[in-house]
Amino acid sequence: MNRFHEMTVFLAVAEAGSFAAASRRLEMSAPSVTRSVAALEHRLGALLLVRTTRSLRLTEAGQRYAADCRRILDEVEQADDAAAGAMSAPRGALGITAPALFGELHVMPAVLGYLREHREVSVRALLVDRVVNLLDEGIDVAVRIGALPDSTLTAVPVGHVRRVVCASPDFLRQHGAPQDLDALHRFCTITAAMEGRGPQWRFLQDGEARRLNVESQLTVTSFQAAVMAAREGWGLTQVVSYQVARHLASGALEVVLRDFELPPMPVHVVYPEGRKSSAKVRSFVEFCVQALRRDLAALPA
Repeated sequence: MNRFHEMTVFLAVAEAGSFAAASRRLEMSAPSVTRSVAALEHRLGALLLVRTTRSLRLTEAGQRYAADCRRILDEVEQADDAAAGAMSAPRGALGITAPALFGELHVMPAVLGYLREHREVSVRALLVDRVVNLLDEGIDVAVRIGALPDSTLTAVPVGHVRRVVCASPDFLRQHGAPQDLDALHRFCTITAAMEGRGPQWRFLQDGEARRLNVESQLTVTSFQAAVMAAREGWGLTQVVSYQVARHLASGALEVVLRDFELPPMPVHVVYPEGRKSSAKVRSFVEFCVQALRRDLAALPA
């Protein structure tokens, strides 16, 4: 059997998490998918998948092989696209990732606008609050918020967002506004403690970054929930400016402690070196950059 076919079948099983789902995705019979993976394991002399009656998981060797398959198949697709003329006409599958709420508010409108103009392109959007490894997860373009680590990714700046503390006008009328960080403990607060992030609030004081342990009566695992509670007058919350932009513009929320805000965080559109040679990546990056620059420039100051 063709090695590229074996890789494609194995990767489909690994990503779908089951042979049945992979067979539907590939439009192959389930026995054919099973035979293909078994033949691959026999040829490699390695166990790639551990199967039980209820679940399927990748072995350590399987995880490494799946990552290699993604990279190899992606390079083959790029070569095919170039030879077939995709360098000039956008077409094919495009993988995109962005932070969940930012993706919903700003990236998805750009995706929909792009797809209206490019009917031969299909998009898989991974909107998650974690840093996605582009090569390992088959992603072509990512939107990243914050300082970027040194890498081989090409980064295009599109604007900045701020970490802000805000509350409803009613709350501020009843309780006043904190004038400094030491006063925060006297106020009701709402903390969004996401996975991988602690309950600390971040500020700049006397030119140095400061993390403040805020003992909130209300802690949630959703920025939307924290914003909703703040709008309802529960207390102060610290979020990123794009998450409350429309509420600040409407007056439903007001920013406090501006003098203690950290420097604005950069927002970039990034992609692996060499990917922009593909017309689908090149055209989407250009479209997305323009859309995000327009959106971020319009955020309340």
